[in-house]
Amino acid sequence: MTGRRRFCATLAAGALALGMAAHAQDRFITVSSTTSTEQSGLFGHLLPIFEKASGIKVRVVALGTGQALDLARRGDADVVFVHDRAAEEKFIAEGFGVKRQEVMYNDFIVIGPKADPAKAAGKDILEGLRRIEAAKAPFVSRGDKSGTHAAELRYWKAAGIDLEAKKGPWYRDTGSGMGPALNTAASMNAYILADRGTWLSFRNRGELGVIVEGDTRLFNQYGVILVNPAKHAHVKQADGRTFIDWILSAEGQRAIGSYKIGGEQLFFPNAKP
Repeated sequence: MTGRRRFCATLAAGALALGMAAHAQDRFITVSSTTSTEQSGLFGHLLPIFEKASGIKVRVVALGTGQALDLARRGDADVVFVHDRAAEEKFIAEGFGVKRQEVMYNDFIVIGPKADPAKAAGKDILEGLRRIEAAKAPFVSRGDKSGTHAAELRYWKAAGIDLEAKKGPWYRDTGSGMGPALNTAASMNAYILADRGTWLSFRNRGELGVIVEGDTRLFNQYGVILVNPAKHAHVKQADGRTFIDWILSAEGQRAIGSYKIGGEQLFFPNAKP
């Protein structure tokens, strides 16, 4: 082989190697998820383990559940990882998702001033909300169509409170994620419904503490769904399925269960075999 041919062959081999490396670097999926999975630090714990096992990068878009599902409806995500079963089932019924599978759970809690001016403390979420409304104690709502916001609205309704009629200066809609909403509650010394995972990872607590917990109605289930490639042909079906299969596998479930803050477990795996 002449020097010129050898040089050209070397260039070609280098270009091929660079192309293969670029292709490997480009292998990723987009997961549209709730703010709680991101702001609690769960994804920061899980994704490096998954990426090492699969070679697939995960780009997370953290939104309220309603917005996360809407993003997927537009075809801007490959997988949805959220926590509002009614909204998830509607998403499936509309043909936007392939299958809903349960991944893990934790619970909702009411956070509020440790002094508890509304005397809302206890196990009963509905009685707690009735006392907060009766006292017109400051209450912060995410107001963002998230899974947490949807749950809050269900609890007000179940408590027999017409929120639209009762809203006043005491009730603050923030239209924000869980972390920013908790920051607002801390600055106002207000009550707020939160998921336990984000609360445990939250540092700016001020004078807030857990006021209501332990009611079975506060159960908070998370589900994962592959976006339907029949709706959006560009959905990365194979890599999205690899992520879902891993998160439901024994390894993925162990990784979820091993995530703790201050020795306290944030999420409890419950994928069905």
